Amino acid sequence: MDVSLKKEVAEELITYKLRRIQAIIEDILSRWKEKTIEEFLEKAKDGTLQEAENDAIELKQLVNEEEKLQNLLKKLG
Repeated sequence: MDVSLKKEVAEELITYKLRRIQAIIEDILSRWKEKTIEEFLEKAKDGTLQEAENDAIELKQLVNEEEKLQNLLKKLG
């Protein structure tokens, strides 16, 4: 099945999704009182932040999704 979509609509949808992902990332970092993704992941990995494993996994997935969407947005541009 083929679906056509106007470029502007696609950009708007991708941008919306990116904002949602960024908000969730900020929520996770705020919950753990961390400033950067890298610091959070390192502390989760070395055990400094106990019970952070699930959030670390989710954060990695969100970062990967964000990267894919950024690349897609660049291709549309």
